Amino acid sequence: MTTITRFAPSPTGNLHVGNIRTALHNWMLARKSGGRFVLRIDDTDAARSREEFVEAIRADLAWLGLAADGEERQSERLALYQSAFDALLDSGRIYPAYETAQELELKRKIQLGRGLPPIYDRAALQLSDADRAAKEAEGVAPHWRFKLDHDEPIEWDDGVRGKQKFDPAQLSDPVIRRADGSWLYMLPSAVDDLDMGVTQVLRGEDHVTNTAVQIQMFTALIAAQYPAAKIPAFAHEALLVGKEGKLSKRLGSLGCDSFRERDIEPEAIVALLARLGTSQPVEPIADRQVLVDTFDLSTFGRAPAKFDDTELDRLNAAIVHQMDYEAVRHRLPEGMDEAGWHAVRPNLSHVSEAGNWWKLVTGPIEQPEFSSEDRAFLSQAADLLEWGDDPWRSLTAALKEASGRKGKPLFLPLRQALTGMDHGPDMGELLPLIGEEEARARLCRAAA
Repeated sequence: MTTITRFAPSPTGNLHVGNIRTALHNWMLARKSGGRFVLRIDDTDAARSREEFVEAIRADLAWLGLAADGEERQSERLALYQSAFDALLDSGRIYPAYETAQELELKRKIQLGRGLPPIYDRAALQLSDADRAAKEAEGVAPHWRFKLDHDEPIEWDDGVRGKQKFDPAQLSDPVIRRADGSWLYMLPSAVDDLDMGVTQVLRGEDHVTNTAVQIQMFTALIAAQYPAAKIPAFAHEALLVGKEGKLSKRLGSLGCDSFRERDIEPEAIVALLARLGTSQPVEPIADRQVLVDTFDLSTFGRAPAKFDDTELDRLNAAIVHQMDYEAVRHRLPEGMDEAGWHAVRPNLSHVSEAGNWWKLVTGPIEQPEFSSEDRAFLSQAADLLEWGDDPWRSLTAALKEASGRKGKPLFLPLRQALTGMDHGPDMGELLPLIGEEEARARLCRAAA
């Protein structure tokens, strides 16, 4: 059976790092088995959903290299939800309830005060036809709940958490439709998973209780309307926390826009999030196929996964050091060729820093003040400078013999005179880029 996974964001805001991790893992799960990864836009909340966020979600996934094999929008599937609703209503699995939000909150407080779990008491099931007619005559529109079957425990083998078991009597019958007719998450999601043939649902552990409820929905829907469908397998991964080990509001706002502003490579984000929370080492792996081939739900741990900006920066620098010229040429300063990129690349943490290092070649540079001894040494360097295949090695060899200097006293004044800095790219690669005429001019200026 073909593996089909889905990523189902609501277009009520931009993707954050937790969403990105979920999308990535579903993409990898599908790619590993040659399956399909589907983007489902959960836009049934018309009041909060915005088209600009739909476009942003698509753009972010494209930037990350997480191409979807198909896209669905819940706003275009409302007839399916209505049909499923009608079928469940006919089979007695849906019932109307008339409590206000205030009434429900009061019930919860009373139950908590008595030491009871704050679950819905199913009072609406006790209403007679006359009671319901009276409510509607008063203008009270019902919301609709899915009736859980209390006779059998809910069980599944979770891909991350192992054996799971819930007592449905300890769960509230979930509201699936508001009084205004709009849909909540539960039923449309279950309908879509069955209708789209989703085989694997991989999401955060905050959905574990939702899964328990939806497993009964799947069973009811299969019996009422989707006889050929199968309940998907489930896996719930630990949520991300900050490096301090606490849930962080910042993680809820940290998304692709902030990564792009920091010039973080998408390959670095993928390398970090692919293995964050698993027993596998987080490494600067730029080859997606390696990450896909080693993706394994059995390596996922139950402990919260710690997201650390410092680790992301470390990975980013290592990824940049692997990047070929062709991959970055459109992002480099004017005039920087492959030799220039190769020279400055080891000194970069971000590609955007290449421009600062390239100024060592294009100038102007600001030289430090030199001692009289160093000025004489640099004057000697200007005289001994000869151009060839390796001008730096030729120059330092000649100067070592002529001046008797070696080590730091030999190399540091030359670097300072030629670049204005105490450190930087390999001078053997940098000097040919500076060129003979400019290099001699800098040495003479430093010696003056």
